Amino acid sequence: RLVDRIDDIKRDFPLALDIGCRSGEVTQELNGRGGISTLFKADISSTMARKIGVGTVLVCDEEILPFAPGSFDLVLSNLNLHWINDLPGALVQMRQALKPDGLLLASMLGGNTLQELRVAFYEAEMEVEKGWTPRLSPLADVRDLGGLLQRAGFALPVADFETITVSYDNPLKLMHDLRGMGETNVNTERRKTFSRRTTLLRAVEIYVDKFSGEDGRVPATFELITLTAWAMTSGPIPSPGSTAMLNLIYPPSSLGPGWPDPGSVEYYMSIVAKLNTCLE
Repeated sequence: RLVDRIDDIKRDFPLALDIGCRSGEVTQELNGRGGISTLFKADISSTMARKIGVGTVLVCDEEILPFAPGSFDLVLSNLNLHWINDLPGALVQMRQALKPDGLLLASMLGGNTLQELRVAFYEAEMEVEKGWTPRLSPLADVRDLGGLLQRAGFALPVADFETITVSYDNPLKLMHDLRGMGETNVNTERRKTFSRRTTLLRAVEIYVDKFSGEDGRVPATFELITLTAWAMTSGPIPSPGSTAMLNLIYPPSSLGPGWPDPGSVEYYMSIVAKLNTCLE
């Protein structure tokens, strides 16, 4: 889903950075798309970085990027930003690492993710233990992320979301998958001891009672937020829908033969029609 967004932007991004590369899934999906000739891959985990084995791979903290300002045409990050403690600071560093007119394209889990599991554990703990502790890591709200991008100095920020629902035979299988994905709770305020068996079983019962469907399976909601923003020069920021913004997304040199002369009314009407086709 994230890489497909690049196909909607008719620009080349020769030098790109993948932050939180894991074992190279984004690299495999790119496969030469976006005019990327060199892709730097970075992950905080040395174990993950070793799994890639090819290309330029760095082990670094996403909150302390070791790159000079204006280094990259494109910064990608797939399902990684929700693990960052200082997200505003990390976004500032990503913007600084981009060249003028460079693009940030990132996805992350949003605040409505696993809402069923949150409810089940909250009610089970309150019922069994008469108290509550954080069971899932805090996640950002899509309504706040556009503002964070603006605060970080990005132009034309867009934060949109998609809700994906996965069904399971039972909640325990969901918990097993979350552990396998490395998406378990790392909140500093979390319980430091093992969960009580009675609390866990009660949470499973509540999950099934409240959320199971007619087929007996239980849903798990994942809110996938995608961030798109540009690192602009010090000049004026293009307004949405302006000719400057259209030129940013579809440079005249990228459109090939057969297009009307750049600057003509027919030229911009053709670009608008092309954008509408991409949105359909």
